[in-house]
Amino acid sequence: MSKTRCTLVMFLLFMGAAVKAQLPASRIVIARTTAIPRVNYGVEQVSNALIREGFKTALTRQPGKGKLQQSIVAGTLHDTVVKTYLKTFQIDTANMGKEGFVIRRSGNLILVAGADPSGALYGCLELAEQIKQFKALPATIDIREKPQMVLRGTCVGIQKPYYLPGRTVYEYPYTPETFPWLYDKKLWLQYLDTLVANRYNSLYLWNGHPFASLVRLKDYPYAVEVDDATFKKNEDIYRFLTTEADKRGIWVIQMFYNIIVSKPFAEHHKIKTQDRERPIIPLIADYTRKSIAAFVEKYPNVGLLVCLGEAMEGVGRDDIDWFTKTIIPGVQDGLKALGRTDEPPIVLRAHDSDAPAVMKEALPLYKQLYTEAKYNGEALTTYTPRGPWAELHRTLSRIGTVQIENVHILANLEPFRYGSADFIQKSVQAMHSVYEANGLHLYPQASYWDWPYAADSTQSPLLLQVERDWLWYREWARYAWNANRDRVEEINYWAGLLAARYGCSLNDGKKILDAYEESGEIAPKLLRRFGITDGNRQTMTLGMTMPQLVNPNRFGLFTLLYNSEGPEGEMLSEYAAKEWQKQSHIGETPTQVIAEVKIHGQKALDAINAAEQNVTRNKEDFLLLKNDMLCYNALANHYAFKAQAALDALRYKYSNQLTDLQKVVKPLEESVDWYRKLTDLTKATYRYANSMQTQQRKIPFRGVNATYKNWWEVLPEFEKEVSRLKKRIDSLHTAKNKMTVAVNPVLQSAAVSLTSPASARYRLLKGARVFTDSTRTIAAIIPELQALEGITTSWAEQVQNGTTLTFTTTTPVKLLVGFFHTKAPGFLAAPELETNATANDYGQADVKIANAIILEGLPPVNIHTYSFKAGTHTLRLAKGVCLLLGFLPDQAPMRVYDAALQTTDGRKEVDWIFE
Repeated sequence: MSKTRCTLVMFLLFMGAAVKAQLPASRIVIARTTAIPRVNYGVEQVSNALIREGFKTALTRQPGKGKLQQSIVAGTLHDTVVKTYLKTFQIDTANMGKEGFVIRRSGNLILVAGADPSGALYGCLELAEQIKQFKALPATIDIREKPQMVLRGTCVGIQKPYYLPGRTVYEYPYTPETFPWLYDKKLWLQYLDTLVANRYNSLYLWNGHPFASLVRLKDYPYAVEVDDATFKKNEDIYRFLTTEADKRGIWVIQMFYNIIVSKPFAEHHKIKTQDRERPIIPLIADYTRKSIAAFVEKYPNVGLLVCLGEAMEGVGRDDIDWFTKTIIPGVQDGLKALGRTDEPPIVLRAHDSDAPAVMKEALPLYKQLYTEAKYNGEALTTYTPRGPWAELHRTLSRIGTVQIENVHILANLEPFRYGSADFIQKSVQAMHSVYEANGLHLYPQASYWDWPYAADSTQSPLLLQVERDWLWYREWARYAWNANRDRVEEINYWAGLLAARYGCSLNDGKKILDAYEESGEIAPKLLRRFGITDGNRQTMTLGMTMPQLVNPNRFGLFTLLYNSEGPEGEMLSEYAAKEWQKQSHIGETPTQVIAEVKIHGQKALDAINAAEQNVTRNKEDFLLLKNDMLCYNALANHYAFKAQAALDALRYKYSNQLTDLQKVVKPLEESVDWYRKLTDLTKATYRYANSMQTQQRKIPFRGVNATYKNWWEVLPEFEKEVSRLKKRIDSLHTAKNKMTVAVNPVLQSAAVSLTSPASARYRLLKGARVFTDSTRTIAAIIPELQALEGITTSWAEQVQNGTTLTFTTTTPVKLLVGFFHTKAPGFLAAPELETNATANDYGQADVKIANAIILEGLPPVNIHTYSFKAGTHTLRLAKGVCLLLGFLPDQAPMRVYDAALQTTDGRKEVDWIFE
């Protein structure tokens, strides 16, 4: 809010009341100069606001006449009547801008002029808001605004926390049984009204393959996934939603993944619905192109958000060809069928894809393109983004189209309430200044997979996310419209809203805001300094194990979290190494965050407690907010003490002194005490910590079939860490051997009949040659692997075409696959859930034994396992070199650890102490 506008507000508080006192029952004529639905909707909001304040209104196409007749004229710059008043009021419209508006009063007439229908709509909403605030029609008003961001949108996931029977990730047909809320028109109107009130102009619907629920194809009639009655319901609700959204200036955008086909289509052709390593084949390309064409023909005003990566192999020629030879032609086919030459926008999601390369070839074919990338991954970690991730965003922004920032999943925030206006404002400013972006795509603050419900354990009905997290939606919207607002004025603005909600003074509203902002620093700092990943495979509020803290590389450390999504700083392992070597530290350190999060937690608690006695409205809601502050405080202390315990354990790694290991006990016990408090605070208040409850969840524990989704399930595991530590200390003290590790059993091969490749096998021994076309041999290998038989492969074939393995087994088995610890070209990347949602379909996502093999002149090898039932199987791996290290019985015991063959100083990791 500008200083001029702030002064205007103070003046209107007096003058508005005076106008109402003078004319308590006056009739106000509202003239809409056009019949455009968006303008009509805006005028209705103005009329409703006046009626609520006791005024009478008359809607007309002509402004009121007479000196005492108060009138409002609303329309666009192109309307003749509006043009006349613009000239009379001497209003310059040269730099109005898309969706911009001007509101000005002269005498008894208020003019609302929009640069376009959306601008007129937003101008009407602003006038209605002023009427609501001042209880009257403003005696004087002169406002001119336009949005900074071109697109400002939210997201609804038409997905579930679990897999449907017989299906896999992202496969959710639109049916009343799976999504009863999807057909609730009243709920949609509530949500759309919330969006337009906050000036959002886009709504993203996320689904893996929506087309088979919405269109029928002449060439593939069997591809439809729903029955006739449901199909008609889907048509009805989709038309209703898009019509009502358009009335409110909201562009509906349907998202889909590639390459996914419908289940009936897959069964008809005896193929998988999705296969990341499957090349593009004509059948699937034709089906997808015709699906898109039919969708565009049926819903020409609905946009498309395309995710090239994840369900198909991301970076490479395939994603370019798929976008330019299937998706864009599909859209063009649909337009041709309609006889249209205009281009509806297409948003390209830069996830697991070389988006700049795709855009380079796509732009000559299609001009209305947008790009989108995740702001802080699947979390909220910083308003100081940097590094290679920032460079990608800038590259996309400089292509010449609009780059949209996706605030995605928020795996480190759920399920607790989040509303730090300061953090959010700075984040949006960073989107502009660092990323050079100009769009926002906002996910729900929590419980994305459980839309429309929040995780709170309330009695029926469950809390709606749109109601519980009203502040989240409002804060991002306000700064997407204008991020450059004065901080002091913003404190008063948000404190005023909170004071009104809870029936307290402005000063108490500031205390509540303080609680939001202090707690708002905790989760971002914890994840960016101690986390494994910015992805939703980590449920940060459930905590982390000691092995994950002291040896994160073993658990698939996602490096962007540390080199891009936070200020420059050090991980726990880096800090401990520098401390031992007496080196100076750089940037944000673990000890700094340990101290800061405890302070944030206590300040948040102090602030919410100070405001509580003066709350007179929405007390139940306030108590839930207070409980979240208690949870944040407990979470901060739990992590702080556990991180300190990890630093003590890492010092023992270097010192080999039992006294250092003994120092770990006290902070680890204190961390468990705080976790016990967190468990007590959440047991009766939350149904779960994370809304996605499938095998993608890995940290702190694998969340298969909705397990390890609550704090009370995790608490016993953390208690075991303490008892194990004490036993290790006793054992080490008795043995006087500070680094004794149990000898691991030798793994024995399982009998498997190999069909392809037709290659020889070899024993996993030092000196063994592992490739048919390379002389590289094993230089070092851990003992427990040396009874297994590996499968020789061709280095060149793996690089050129990937790896295909076909075999038959009469019993369940595990295939050991070795991934070289490098991101260099030519090597197969290890399974990574951040970019591939199917990366754990065989239980392969975790490193089982890290640094287990060394080949001459190559990076160390980490071992993953792929589990198979009895039968004949074909495993396809993407392009890149890897090792096929043989089979063992699926139930064979296999200790998970870091063999540390790469360590040059001979030091072992210390994660084994807690396992």
